[in-house]
Amino acid sequence: MKKRILILNGPNLNLLHKRDKKIYGDVSLEKIENDCRELAKELGVEVELRQSNNEGELVDFIQDAIENFDGIIINAAAYTHTSVAIRDALEIFQKPKIELHISNIFKREEFRQNSFLSDVVDAVISGLGVDGYGIALLAMSKMV
Repeated sequence: MKKRILILNGPNLNLLHKRDKKIYGDVSLEKIENDCRELAKELGVEVELRQSNNEGELVDFIQDAIENFDGIIINAAAYTHTSVAIRDALEIFQKPKIELHISNIFKREEFRQNSFLSDVVDAVISGLGVDGYGIALLAMSKMV
């Protein structure tokens, strides 16, 4: 049976291609998702991609993953810096987890330099642009 990986995207990533191009580039979330599906096929893993602007829904996705997925890649976006609820849900998920950021959060505003998630995940990818998704998927395929 193929390993199952969940990729979660948080608030405003559905409008990624409309955000500051200097920070986020000009790629849509739909393109990222299609690229991840293609790479997953090559890697021999199953991938499911979900996006929500709602903190509680992201928590529900993580809780659902406990029984249904072998690993999680999460770009929690703004919730990275504010959500104890997402952090706690990730802590309960006792399988591989990667925190992902398109921009280098450590070169951004001071409030963005703090992650509530980093201490409960296995790895953090930050600042590689949308290529970080493929790198995270490659890494996760080896971790699960």
